[in-house]
Amino acid sequence: MAGHNSLGIGVAESGMTAVLPGASTRRPSGLPAEVTSFVGRRHEMAEVRRLLSGSRVVTLTGVGGVGKTRLALRAAVEARRQFPDGVWLVELAGLDDADLLAQTIAEGLEIRDFSRMPPSDLIVEHLADRQALIVLDNCEHLLIECAVLVDTLVRALPDLRVLATSRQPLGIASEQTLHLAPLPVREASPLASEALVESDAIQLFAERAAAVVPYFEVTPDNQEVVAAICRRLDGLPLAIELAAARLRALSAEQVLARLDDRFRLLTSGSRVALPRQRTLRALMDWSYELCTEQERLLWQRISVFAGGLDLEAAEEVCSGDGIARGDVLDVVTGLVDKSVLAREEQHGAVRYRLLETVRQYGRERLAATGQESALRRRHCDHYRALAARARAELFGPAQVDWFLRLSTEHANLRNALEHCFADPSDCGEGLTMTTDLLYHWISGYYLGEGRRWLEEGLAQDTVPDEERGRALWAAAWVALVQADIPSAAALIEEAGSVAETLGSESLLAYVTLFQGMVATCRGEAETSIKLHHEAVNLQRCAGDPLGLALALIRLSLVHSVVGEDLLAVSDAEEAVAICEAHGEKWHRAYAMAAMGIGVWRLGDSRRAAVLEKESLRFNDALDDALGVAIGLEALAWIAAGEERYERAARLLGALKGVWGVLGAPLSGFGHLACYHDECEARTLRALGEQDFRAAVKDGAALPYEEVITYALQEEAIGAKPVEPAARLAPLTRRETEIAELVSRGLSNKEIAAALVISQRTAEGHIEHILNKLGFNSRAQVAAWLSERRGYPRAARTT
Repeated sequence: MAGHNSLGIGVAESGMTAVLPGASTRRPSGLPAEVTSFVGRRHEMAEVRRLLSGSRVVTLTGVGGVGKTRLALRAAVEARRQFPDGVWLVELAGLDDADLLAQTIAEGLEIRDFSRMPPSDLIVEHLADRQALIVLDNCEHLLIECAVLVDTLVRALPDLRVLATSRQPLGIASEQTLHLAPLPVREASPLASEALVESDAIQLFAERAAAVVPYFEVTPDNQEVVAAICRRLDGLPLAIELAAARLRALSAEQVLARLDDRFRLLTSGSRVALPRQRTLRALMDWSYELCTEQERLLWQRISVFAGGLDLEAAEEVCSGDGIARGDVLDVVTGLVDKSVLAREEQHGAVRYRLLETVRQYGRERLAATGQESALRRRHCDHYRALAARARAELFGPAQVDWFLRLSTEHANLRNALEHCFADPSDCGEGLTMTTDLLYHWISGYYLGEGRRWLEEGLAQDTVPDEERGRALWAAAWVALVQADIPSAAALIEEAGSVAETLGSESLLAYVTLFQGMVATCRGEAETSIKLHHEAVNLQRCAGDPLGLALALIRLSLVHSVVGEDLLAVSDAEEAVAICEAHGEKWHRAYAMAAMGIGVWRLGDSRRAAVLEKESLRFNDALDDALGVAIGLEALAWIAAGEERYERAARLLGALKGVWGVLGAPLSGFGHLACYHDECEARTLRALGEQDFRAAVKDGAALPYEEVITYALQEEAIGAKPVEPAARLAPLTRRETEIAELVSRGLSNKEIAAALVISQRTAEGHIEHILNKLGFNSRAQVAAWLSERRGYPRAARTT
């Protein structure tokens, strides 16, 4: 879709990102919810606020375990109103490859990398003219790379602020640093007992102790013991939390006695002269020695994971040689109880995570055993098998679960690929794994990274076998989505040569399909239809329902463009039927979008809108921005056809932001640009330039959630669209809707089912609602909504 639209904004098929004013990402805040209370640091919080108000880059420095991350997150939460365009956390602890730093930050900002631009340029394009804050956590192991990239970003983006955590400053000109000291602990004194109890370190110990021993509190009888524990630990928050966890098995006096025995050398002489990292390491040693032999082994082995793991991974990778598979759950539970492992719930499943300091300690212990290489191999094998299972079960009822699972495991998948490609003898396995993850790359945020892995694998493994052929057409598809037609054509030509050499019908079926897609992108409709028909027949013969559905969807869209609308609908209906027979939903959503276009072309706007909205709901729930954009496009075309021009213009405005985030207008669907251009021209003529520009501007200013709500409105033909402001401030329309369901007592799962969204999306909305309103319970939301709606308060019960 090359050229300029009526607003004079350049749009090219080259994949250039065009982020426009008012464009919004999915979430205005990328911060995790706090799961434990924040204790103390009042002075430091005030200082961080002061520094952020006047400095482009603020770095919190200090020893590991001193609480840099926690302070940064709390400061970011409190600063959100100063950054209306987003506050984002980017965790770097699990990143070992400095070359992926910019890509990781782009992923943290939820930028879909559908262009061929360098990730750093994508970030600059995405954040242009936006007031945003990025929290970069754990920079110390990538210090130089972080310094260079942060300096580049703040020079290019005058409204960007960066809050970093590191064990040492980044060392750039725009940086202000705040060194975070351990929590102070006063010396015990009968005259100062109240002040002693109010110490931040003691409050932290008391709160964490109460979490493991109900009703624990600091009393005149134990306050000196607690204070002594905190002093022995130098007021280090992580150390205090780990020590408090020991109260499950020991009294405070026993904890203190063990600390005395363990730290006698460290507490003799000048405490000031001793590096505090040795204190933390001593605590790690102590915690390690309190573990059983199996717990120590598991601690070491789990350290090879990045970004957490589930029980299945722990059983697969960490069992054997001292830990029976059936014992892994009990050993994991023991490490959770000892606060070595953190337990988290994601997407309704439990995962486990080592704090970075604890993970590094485990890696050192593992390296000392000489078993690190073997464990990394087992880790790699597990995630290669996981990718293969995901591919095998892709076209079926478990598809969405696999999408979510692979997204959760992204850091581990990346580590496994790094391990494969680090050894030339394993590069073939790496290429297979990368190709198995194709739908992970194209349905999430990782398209650019997926293409880089495919290119690396194809460069290293040049054997012209079935796996190379599959990787070639996979890389061609990625290139097509990025609007890189020449590269796609070259890749699919080589894949065709491999298929011909091998005589592989399965490979030939996909080669023919993607040859058809290349022809479509080149505007060669007759050739495209011929090739897609061949692909459909080949896929039928191969018995591949996924390939058949994909070929039918693409054939349907080409038939629409050339005016063969009955055939377009028939193709899409068959694709939907195939998907439904296998319980598949993602391709079904695209098939319904294609069917909706065909039905609209036949004149049935009402049915077309129903089809497009059903497709849009699913793609929104899956967080598939490309699918959402296609649905919004079709709904804009339908609105213009029904002479609801104001609605059409608003949807066109909203689309500018969505396509800007994706980085390539009509990515992989450029042949549909004729409908977009016709819709825009017709709407402009009907409204006039001034009203058209105003409506487009209104649509472009809508936050993402409101765009979806507005697009899904079930208004009658000719009815005046509901104004975007029809909501309860400060909530968005979607948040107001969800708040209503919360007030009726629905669970997150029930809310997700009622609104046809994912439970993850519902949980994110509720978190945003609580943060916006300053509440910490659902009951407070219900009471607030009751007052705003004018309902009487419920009678107080006794």
